[in-house]
Amino acid sequence: MTIKILQLLVSFSFAILFSQEYTAKVIKIKDGDTIEILLDGQPQTIRLAHIDCPEKKQPFGSKAKQFVSDKCFGKMVTVVIAGKPDRNGRWIAEIFINHQNINKELVRNGLAWHFKKYSKDSVYAELENIAREKKIGLWQDNNPIAPWEWRKSKRGYLTFKTAS
Repeated sequence: MTIKILQLLVSFSFAILFSQEYTAKVIKIKDGDTIEILLDGQPQTIRLAHIDCPEKKQPFGSKAKQFVSDKCFGKMVTVVIAGKPDRNGRWIAEIFINHQNINKELVRNGLAWHFKKYSKDSVYAELENIAREKKIGLWQDNNPIAPWEWRKSKRGYLTFKTAS
């Protein structure tokens, strides 16, 4: 019984530690799903939770980056930490501006995939399904390549067949 209580306390402490909320100014848009904020005078890189945007050189990659820039560059946003930092030390978070969730807006507008490998959030899954059905954004393409697959192909792990 004591181990169960200890596990519960550790889980609860972890949730409190990583479910923090900050207000900060967006000082850089690195790509569609990575921004930099200024918090207490220090830059902090944020990786948008639940999503994966096309890479810069992929179709819709620059559109995703521009969308995020138009929405929040130079503005004060609310950053809600969604979990522990990623392997690159970036915070994983949802970004809000004027009560609008930028992460969800990217998926809703067909500029990001729901990153199911790291997120089980059903709202993101549903937003992606709707965008796919309506052929919004990247879903206009007959065969959009997910960014994680595209990254693998650039490292030489996959090859995509092209019509000849």
